[in-house]
Amino acid sequence: MVHKYNLDQTFIHKTTTHEYRIRWTRFGKTTSPALIFIHGTPWSSAVWQDLATSLSSRYNVYLYDHPGFGISRPYHRLVDAADHEQVDLDASLVLRAEASAALFKHWDMANPPHVVSHDNGGLVSLRLLLDHDIKFASLCLIDVVAIGPFGLPFFKLVAENESVFTAIPINLIEGFVRAYVKTATCKSLPKEVEDMLSAPWLAGGVQGSERFLKEMVQAHYRDTGVIENQYTRVGGLLPTKVIWGRDDAWLPVEIAQRLKKALNAEDLVIIEEAGHLVQYDQPGKLALEVGLWLSKHSKNEI
Repeated sequence: MVHKYNLDQTFIHKTTTHEYRIRWTRFGKTTSPALIFIHGTPWSSAVWQDLATSLSSRYNVYLYDHPGFGISRPYHRLVDAADHEQVDLDASLVLRAEASAALFKHWDMANPPHVVSHDNGGLVSLRLLLDHDIKFASLCLIDVVAIGPFGLPFFKLVAENESVFTAIPINLIEGFVRAYVKTATCKSLPKEVEDMLSAPWLAGGVQGSERFLKEMVQAHYRDTGVIENQYTRVGGLLPTKVIWGRDDAWLPVEIAQRLKKALNAEDLVIIEEAGHLVQYDQPGKLALEVGLWLSKHSKNEI
């Protein structure tokens, strides 16, 4: 599958411990309201390409790949540390949110953007809002990792047997990657979509199989920490909508109602016959829900 856009820009962010190189792009009308899409794990901005393209006639669209995903190289540690595994572990996505906050500030938008997030991109967006005081015009959360408990049995299996998994031949790891990707939908993925979503993590891919296993370990130790205590503020800060696939096998639909209540969200929509990747199970219904939401909260901007 050919992308309908190229991540032709690179943003470099350095901290005292790490360097991040984030690939990104912008398309649509520069005079229209800004709309940013945030992806999760193990995905990339590619999951947004159809939805983003369909909305680009009415919005100024921004897409990016987190460091270590898609075509953005993994972040680079600048200092040597005896506990480098702990330094690099970003289970709570604090480092990822910090890099995203720097990117948002680099964009220097005249008005707060609308934000649409998926998977653990939801936790990143909430950290941007609550930890980094980044202003949004609205927030739409789609099957997001944001409220505990977390973790699939596969995450635990990899985390507790990481040395075993890293010793598995690369061609067999490809089978794990593809099987994992397939469980994210309740309908069969077209082969070209499966190939596109799996490609970064396979032999010869930008990230590789070792990085895929590291992400599974991080997912096992996922923790929202004290930020969940601040969730009640969200509904008072900006309009918030939660969208969930009824048949999400990764994050059961019961989480959606808990999250709506925790955030004091304005709206919750359950999409039937959709798994975790609603973008592929029900692209039309998702586009309708997101489009209506954005129109409602940008009617004075367009």
